[in-house]
Amino acid sequence: MCMACEMGEQERLWELVEIISTGKLPDGHTLDDLRAMGLPLPGEIYREEQKDGTIVIKQRSPKEIAALKSKKTKAKNTKSKASFVCDTPQ
Repeated sequence: MCMACEMGEQERLWELVEIISTGKLPDGHTLDDLRAMGLPLPGEIYREEQKDGTIVIKQRSPKEIAALKSKKTKAKNTKSKASFVCDTPQ
């Protein structure tokens, strides 16, 4: 691969990482696509703004990822147990 093509590929991968760091799945890609390219999945990395305004992309530890997944599961279970309340005056 020529140097220009290699640099273009690196730029494309970096753009995907930036999108993933916001917690979104890049358009036109699946989770399997990301894994095949060796990229993290949404939620495995996050953005953090430093005091000087610099954006740093950090990787979550496996414990953090597991904790986030359990929180989401608990939140779903809590929402589904809530009963419907009609607030329309009669």
